[in-house]
Formats: sequence, C-alpha cells, structure tokens
Amino acid sequence: MKTVSCLIVDDEPIAREIIQIYCTHLPILTVVASCDNALTAKAELQKQPVDILFLDINMPILNGISFLKTLKNQPQVIFTTAYKEYAVDAFDLSACDYLLKPFSLERFIVAVDKALERLQPVSAPSPAANLEKPEAYTFIKADGKIYKLLHEDLLFAEANGNYTKISTTQNTLMPGMTFSSFVNLLPKNLFLRVHRSFIVNKSKITHIEGNRIFIDKTEIPIGSNYKEEFLRELGL
Repeated sequence: MKTVSCLIVDDEPIAREIIQIYCTHLPILTVVASCDNALTAKAELQKQPVDILFLDINMPILNGISFLKTLKNQPQVIFTTAYKEYAVDAFDLSACDYLLKPFSLERFIVAVDKALERLQPVSAPSPAANLEKPEAYTFIKADGKIYKLLHEDLLFAEANGNYTKISTTQNTLMPGMTFSSFVNLLPKNLFLRVHRSFIVNKSKITHIEGNRIFIDKTEIPIGSNYKEEFLRELGL
C-alpha cells in the first residue's frame, strides 16, 4: 500500500503531538516533519512535496491562511485551529476540512478520508464523459411550461404552501409541487436543508453569520433543528 506523506504545522507542542498520535492510528499516513512555524514548514516543502498538510492558523511570524497563499503547489490542506471565524477563508482556499480544537480521532479520520478521496488519481475520461451528466439538472413544470433547471444555477428554494418558490441566477419559478417533493429531486451532496422551509445550494453561500446564511444579499434563516447537521456538512 502506497503511504501518504503528511506535514504538521502548529506552534503548540501538545497540538502537534496529538496529530502525530492520531496519524499512527492510520497506517497509510507517514508524518515526514512536524514544524512549529510556517517558515520552517515552507523550508520542508522545498525539500520534498507532501500529500496532506495539517495546518494551524493562529501562529507567530506568519499565520496559516497567509502561509497557504504563498504556496504554488498546494497539498491537500486540513486546518486545525481553535478559531471558527476563519472557516470561510479556509474553504475559499480549497481546504479539505476545518477541524476545531479539541477534535476527536473520529472527526480527524473523517477529515483525512476527504483528503484521501481528493488524492485518488483521476481516471481517463470515457467517451460518455463528454456528454452532459443527467444529475446536472432537473426538469420542473411551472406556468404551463417545462423548465430544465441547471443545478449550478439554483441559489435556494423556499416552501410556499402547496408550491415551491425557486430562486435561480436568472429568475424565480413557482412549480405546483410541494417543497418536500422538490427537495427529493435534488442531489443531497450539492443542496443542504437548513430550515424546514429552506434548502440552499452549498456552493452559492457567500457567508454565514450567527443563525443566518447569506447568498449574495439574500438572508436565509438556519433552523435550530438543522444547524448541527448543516455545519457538519460544511466540515465545521
């Protein structure tokens, strides 16, 4: 089995030790170095590329976010931090996951699995790969017409009695179908239920503030019964 090389960067010795111990539980992982600051880590990366970078954010000299912006060839990055407020910046930099200290071994393994999935080699595309994927759209009927609704254009949807109000990048549609029926048509990996009356396109979220999601200037509430699962799906 090919091992996966890892680099740990954290200014707290105990934090570095915990990650190293967690790594020993996964034989596929090999820790090549453990650094207490970003500049030392940068020197290590110049010696040898690594597959996964476990990166703290609040560090002296250069913080983790700024350090990552200096890397041309970015490994799969798993942030390990005590600060929630950098999550949006982290995912903007294509981080695999965002672990809030203290995190369990179980949560650590989930993050590593995400990184390993990204490291899988991409197989050669088949001729069918050039065709439009069926899961990229959903057909709905509204106003006496049938619309081809591209998932990438859908911002969010809202329950409206026996109808569903669908907001897209181009317009608003009101198909004569219940909200739950519409939700069942959408791929669950792309769309997240955040309230009993709202579902959002995960990729369209601009930012999150308290119990509110913002998609551009639109404010959408996060229901108390949905918040924990919603944040888990975001890796928070």
